[in-house]
This record gives sequence, C-alpha cells and structure tokens, in this order.
Amino acid sequence: MATRKELIETVGARYRSSTVAERSAILDEFVATTGYHRKHAIRLLAKPLAPPRKRRSGFRYGPTVRDALTVLWEVSDRVCSKRLKAMIPVLLPALVRHGRIEGDAALQERLTAVSPATIDRLLAPIRLAAARGRRRATGQSSAIRRAVPIRTFGDWNDPAPGHVEVDFVAHCGPQLSGSFVQTLVLTDIATGWTECLPVLTRDGSLVIDAIAKARELFPFPLLGVDFDNDSAFMNERVVTWCRRQGLEVTRARAYRKNDQAWVEQKNGAIVRRLVGYGRFEGLESVQSMTRLYRAARLHSNLLQPSFKLRSKTRIGARVVKKYHPPVPPAHRVLSHSAVDVEVKAALQRLLSAADPVVLFAEIRAAQVELGRRVDRRGVDGGAAEADRPARNSLTLGAHEASGEQRELHRRPYKRRKPLPRRPRMLDAYESQVRDWLKVEPGITGADVLRRLRAIASEGTFAGTHLRTVQRALEAWRTEAVRQWIDQCQWEPEHLDALADETESALPTAR
Repeated sequence: MATRKELIETVGARYRSSTVAERSAILDEFVATTGYHRKHAIRLLAKPLAPPRKRRSGFRYGPTVRDALTVLWEVSDRVCSKRLKAMIPVLLPALVRHGRIEGDAALQERLTAVSPATIDRLLAPIRLAAARGRRRATGQSSAIRRAVPIRTFGDWNDPAPGHVEVDFVAHCGPQLSGSFVQTLVLTDIATGWTECLPVLTRDGSLVIDAIAKARELFPFPLLGVDFDNDSAFMNERVVTWCRRQGLEVTRARAYRKNDQAWVEQKNGAIVRRLVGYGRFEGLESVQSMTRLYRAARLHSNLLQPSFKLRSKTRIGARVVKKYHPPVPPAHRVLSHSAVDVEVKAALQRLLSAADPVVLFAEIRAAQVELGRRVDRRGVDGGAAEADRPARNSLTLGAHEASGEQRELHRRPYKRRKPLPRRPRMLDAYESQVRDWLKVEPGITGADVLRRLRAIASEGTFAGTHLRTVQRALEAWRTEAVRQWIDQCQWEPEHLDALADETESALPTAR
C-alpha cells in the first residue's frame, strides 16, 4: 500500500497537469502497472490524496485520576464501575473535605465525567493486585409450615415498601456442629433496603427480638415477612408473634433458593463481604458484629448504589435482563409514592448527616476488631494479635505486590507439627554404599543395585528399585563432593605456589 500511495502521488501530479491525449497514455500505463480498474484509476489520479489525520497525543486520564479513582473505589467498598460512577458525586466532596483527594477543579471535572468503561480500564491493575488474597438444609415439613402460604419469586408483583425477605447467614466456619453466631438478614423487595442483626443462638425468642429490633431500624413500617423453611422461623412462637403484630407471613418453597433471590443476593454482597466465612462464637463476637453492622447499614443503604431488575425476557434458552440505573436504597425510598412525607423528611436528614469517609473508617475498624475473634473461642480470642497496627484502608499502593489481606480473610493453612520421616529401604545399607562410593567414585546405580541384591536377603531389592538407588546415590555423591570442597581450604602460600606453577607452564611467545 505504501508503494501504491507513492505511485499515485507521483503519477497523479503529472496526470492532472497533462492534456487529454497525454492523460490517456498515462492512464494506460498506470492501469497496466497497478491492475486497477480504469474508472477507479481515474478517480485516484484526478484528485490529490488527503493528508493523513494526526492522532491525538497524550491521555485524558493520567496517574492523578487513577489514584483518585483508587481512593473512591476503596471508600465505596470496592463496588463495580457502574455503581461507582453513580456514587462519585456523593463521595468526591467528602473526600476533598477530608483531604484524601486534591481540590483541583480540573481533576474533579474529570472524575465526574469519567465513564464506567474507563473506570474499569484504570482500576484493572489495582483490582488484580487486590484479588490475591456456600449451603443450608431445610428441615422436615410440619403443621406450621403447611399453615403458612407459599410465595414464589414471581408472586411479588411490585409490592409497596415494607415487604421483606428474611434469612439466616451462619458464621460456623467449616463445621456446623456446636453453637455459633448467626446473622439475621432482612431485605425489602421494593427498595432493596437491608438490615443485618447478629443472633447469638438459633432460638425462637432471639429471632423475635431481632425482628422487633429490625422494625425500629427500617425507615418505613414493615408489612410482611417472607421466611424460608428453616425451623428457626417455621415454629409456632415466631409465626404467631408475627401475625399478632399485623405482619403478613409467607414462606418460600423447599430447596428453591431463587424464591428468596433478593435476600440471598444480599447474603453474599453484604454479610459475607463484610464478615467473611470464619467461625464466630460468644457474646463478645456478637458485640463486635453489632458495631460493624451499625456502620455498614448506613453505608450500604444511604450511599452505595445497587441495581434493581426492571424486566426479564426469555428468548428460547436465553434470558435477557434489563436493570434500572444503580441508585442507593435510600433514593428509592425517597422517590416511592407509598412512603409518608414524614418518613422521607427524617430519611433526608439522615442522608445529609451521613459522612462516607467516617462510616468507612468505622467499618474497617470494626472488621479489625472482629478479625481478632475469627475462628477463636473464648472472650479473649485474638489477644496475641491485639497489638497489630491497623492498615490504612484508603490507600492500596503499599499492598499492590502481595494484595490486601484483611483480618477477616481466610488464613492459609500452616502445619504446626513436623512431618515424621519414614524409614527407607536403603537406611540399613547406607554406610556400605558410601564405602563403595569412596573406593569407586564413578560407580553406577545399576552396579550398586546388583551388589545389594547379592548381599541382601531374597526379595528385598528388585529391578524396579533402580531409580530409588540412583536418587540416593546421586544425593550421597553430591554430599561427598561438598565435603571434599570444604576440606580443601587453600592457604595464601599455596595460592602463590599455584600461581608460580601456572606461570611456568604457560607457553613463551617467540
């Protein structure tokens, strides 16, 4: 192509300045040379080539924007780029006020205008560095279960705020045995507002207390609860109390977790993300978890945007889902027509007083405190780690190489007991083989095996043991060479004598 462009430029200038008769001869020669169609050749030679466009030099988003996006991503608790894009106008003023991001107007304008695709591109290496380092069974059917109506995932039909799905998240670690802390999760269907409350044991009275506490935390009154088939919910005490409080009680189908898709999604996105998969026991763990959820509920419900399904269409075997733009649950509460004006005013005051940086710092401090109790028993668990300094969670630069490791992350397994050494078949003959090796340094493994079969009892060594003998012989020969090198400690006078001998042995130039 480069040669053709040069030919077009050279011949085209002569073609345009020639007469009609000369143009015909030039055109015949050009077509014969290039193989172009005659009409196409006329179009190429009749007008000059357009100059190449200059590429835009430089990048619009540099290291400053990437560093600021890293801080925004950390304070948002590492949400996806689309949710972070909707969250930047809320987080940016607070971070500038706290001195985490520079107050440059051009920088703030670029952060506001950055697209989700660009956020993914800029944060790709940071996410890669940070990335270094799930079932329940339902009980048997009973009379109380049969008395509670079933509600599937397709029976909600856009309910008003106040209808919640309820589920337990077990903090049992790898074993379900014993007593451990559980988290009661309540998720509103209409707005996505989620409340999490730790429960010390699976007891009906504690479940009632947790639901009563959750009614006080929700900004709107509860209208109904949807349980799974867990025996902690499906018992006469809990169901009777809920109905006396005027709550509509429904349940999901057995072994159909998709019937509670709203709360199941929050179990992983909120609870497991904040607490992890370790085992927690005792009242002290409940207190630490309560502190964590107290800050996380405001951070996730007031500030963190979340997606809400708008439509779902099945085309053959493919399901096409469309979502509303990501907004925090508090915004859905404020925009819903079924919520009272007094509730919206109180929520607006709470939203204006929320500081994302302070809430995020409280979440990380609570996670550090809770991490000292993960997989430990007793009230003094983690005392050995109490003096460990907390990391600054707003920066990731110091941990890009190894990835961030929080206190709640799974700890790598380390064997504390030494592995016992099993006896080898060559242990009884090691001294004799070493003697052979001193006499014959070049002895082969086949010769050693042949001699061992001659002196050992019948059946002790076979032809299949050749590789075992070869590996042992290689190790012993290497050890003998190293011992010989260590014994050869050259003195200065020896080195001088060696130098004299080497010099005398060199040939003399003629």
